[in-house]
Amino acid sequence: MMTSLNSTRLIEAYLQNKLSPIQRLLFEARLIVNPVLRKDLYFQEKSYRLVKLYHRKKLKEELEDLFQRICNNPDNVAFQHNINQIFKSKKP
Repeated sequence: MMTSLNSTRLIEAYLQNKLSPIQRLLFEARLIVNPVLRKDLYFQEKSYRLVKLYHRKKLKEELEDLFQRICNNPDNVAFQHNINQIFKSKKP
């Protein structure tokens, strides 16, 4: 059974804390009595987590690539030295 667009929007509003307290309470009551809605909520939460993890992984890869390009470029020796000095001076 396909999730209706209204249910998807309601789940999204719930996950983003955009429902009023009364709407939230009603939604949570619906979750208790509606196993399909609970399943839809579970899969939408899981989808959001996967997207977030994917984004973090891609960002980490981009930062690592940038770091390698900076460290492996001989023109950046002065920059590398300045960065090292900043972090050395922060130690207690």
